[in-house]
Amino acid sequence: MDIVNPALNDYLIAHATPADDVLRDLAEETRRALPGHISMQITQDEGAFLTLLVRLTGARTAVEVGTFTGYSSICIARGLPADGQLIACDVSEEWTSIARRYWDRAGLTDRIELRIGPAADTLRAMPPQETIDFAFIDADKVGYPVYYEEIVRRLRPGGLIVLDNVLRSGRVVDPSAQDAADLAIRQINDTVTADPRVESVLLPVRDGVTLVRKR
Repeated sequence: MDIVNPALNDYLIAHATPADDVLRDLAEETRRALPGHISMQITQDEGAFLTLLVRLTGARTAVEVGTFTGYSSICIARGLPADGQLIACDVSEEWTSIARRYWDRAGLTDRIELRIGPAADTLRAMPPQETIDFAFIDADKVGYPVYYEEIVRRLRPGGLIVLDNVLRSGRVVDPSAQDAADLAIRQINDTVTADPRVESVLLPVRDGVTLVRKR
């Protein structure tokens, strides 16, 4: 299912804040080094969207679940103030070694703290207080329900969670799509909608993005 008409793709990219040399080079290196995983990298327009959301929320403390090679973390960190902090969670030293180089090139090393290990464990080890201003979840889909719950309870009132890939290329409305990731995404979509702690909207941006604001 084409969530975005392929004919519009170049037009969408052309009408978002342009990626600078750092992001363009990172995207190109990721394509060369990890061609089998390129779909894990967000697009230029979604990156611009993340930066704008971080700035609009006035976030100072952010969490990212699923860092990959660092494109989204750069976009999030650039939206934070100079003394802001992004906690980036991932399990791969290989992928995040690329991210570290580009964080340094972007001048963002002091704003990003990488925590290697299962994200559920990383989140559970964080203080229970409501101190998170912004969170981006873009990792293994089966883990989404756990990641959401651990983050939402630590999210400040007015804070924002962004969940990526919530349409699963249209598989969420395909009854025959029954793998573990499909079921987990349907579960988290239903959970967010019914959660009295938040207000939310699911947008058909790329592969589906849900914005969740804590009341």
